[in-house]
Amino acid sequence: MKRLFITGQSGFVGLAFERLREHAVAARGWQLITAESAYDLLDPAALDQVLQLARPDAVIHLAGQTFIPEAFRDPAHTLDVNLKGTLNLLQALQRSGFNGTFLYVSSGDVYGRVDPELLPINEQQPARPQNPYAVSKAAAELLCYQWSCNLPWRIMVARPFNHIGPGQREDFVISSVARQLARIRLQLQEPRILVGDVDVSRDFLDVEDVISAYLALLENGQNGETYNVCSGKEYLIRDMIASMLYLTETDAVIEQDPARLRPSDLRRVKGSNQKITQATAWQPAIAMQQTLLNVLADWDARVAAAQAQP
Repeated sequence: MKRLFITGQSGFVGLAFERLREHAVAARGWQLITAESAYDLLDPAALDQVLQLARPDAVIHLAGQTFIPEAFRDPAHTLDVNLKGTLNLLQALQRSGFNGTFLYVSSGDVYGRVDPELLPINEQQPARPQNPYAVSKAAAELLCYQWSCNLPWRIMVARPFNHIGPGQREDFVISSVARQLARIRLQLQEPRILVGDVDVSRDFLDVEDVISAYLALLENGQNGETYNVCSGKEYLIRDMIASMLYLTETDAVIEQDPARLRPSDLRRVKGSNQKITQATAWQPAIAMQQTLLNVLADWDARVAAAQAQP
């Protein structure tokens, strides 16, 4: 089996990879390699040690500072981790003799604010990042492209749009609502859901579909190319919350919390997945209702487990 090393194994998508180790990853001929020791993207020596043991045939670079409010609070650290950390990883791979496939996981957030008449967003849309996180991702994309022009590796960029599923932190809107609903049903809080701006739309994709897309790119993506990873559908946040209330048979008041509002939030987001579909035949497979049920069940279990602790 081909050896696959992913960075960011303790993050949302990394943990989903671990859950799917046998079902989706091994089934496609990949052996998921776990780091033998802790490492920091800003510590080249630690990267050298990990990669000498991992000896990967392919790398998916997930690790980074991904939370936009934190990027505004500390943009320098976000740039260090997401740009310099990517350079450190590429250099460590080169020192280890790597000669395989490298997939850099960027973000659909690099497109910034796109006029509604230009939706759905395709890869020809220029990057116009609106926050320090997106700036760091766009910069790392350019770095990866430069390396793709000068090395015999296959280096690609994925631009995932919003993805959701079990295990996501409560900082993200769907996860936050699911946690609050779990607490309401256990009578741990009053039937009131605090939200930010819910009259915006996003292109949501199940995390398992995201992983399937990454594996498809490892197999069939082209060197130097960038691919959107998205559902191609536009979901209004308010409608998503209404679906969650319906699925849980819960009555609750939706209340806007000023602390959850982001000044640079985009009003509408919808991506085009035509390029990745044409290149790899990948398509989303999981219905949104099933995704929401999985997220709700996950938070039911997490809240119940927290209550059970002494």
